[in-house]
Amino acid sequence: MTAEYAHLRVKMVDGQLRTTGITDTRILSAMGSIPREAFLPAIRRPLAYLDEDIDIPTMSGPSRYLMEPAPFGRLVQLAAIGPADRVLDVGCGTGYSSAVLSRLAASVDGLECEAGLAESARATLAKLEYANVTVIEGALEDGYPQNAPYDVIVLGGAVDEVPDALFGQLGEGGRLVAVTGEGNAGIARICVKEGGVVSCRRAFNAAIRPLPGFRRVPVFEF
Repeated sequence: MTAEYAHLRVKMVDGQLRTTGITDTRILSAMGSIPREAFLPAIRRPLAYLDEDIDIPTMSGPSRYLMEPAPFGRLVQLAAIGPADRVLDVGCGTGYSSAVLSRLAASVDGLECEAGLAESARATLAKLEYANVTVIEGALEDGYPQNAPYDVIVLGGAVDEVPDALFGQLGEGGRLVAVTGEGNAGIARICVKEGGVVSCRRAFNAAIRPLPGFRRVPVFEF
């Protein structure tokens, strides 16, 4: 089965990543070598390389998903992560995204709100010897101010809006990448902090599953 998964990784890189504009060889190399299946429960592993979001069982709380390879790769490429960068991975799930980011950056803090997923991420990352990743359990919308500022913040799912708390954890010149909006209305954006001010621009359309904790609170109006 190991050889079969290796073959599927090659097909994913050639058929899903390269064809959607992912040209960064570091990302292609990372996603082409990291065993995506290892970050899924055994019953989900045959689905690991499909071009769709894969649901991950949780012990409590809302459903979670392993993001489809192409939009994930495009988000990571948008962030332009350098080898000296410190990265916050918001909603790291079972740790796959943090594993990929760890191959590009100096260090990664994987933030996860679901205790079972955080535990699974720590175990898998340790087993595969990703030594520059630390998994933290906490509310995703709060980020991890204890270790800020970050050079890059990646949101691992769609959100209604990015809270100011996360923008506040960007260092000067820092980049935050996120998809705002649901379903086909989702738009990937990159936000950059320059002179203490954050400005965002639209990058591409992306329909991905939501992260918990980022719903906009409805405002009653007369």
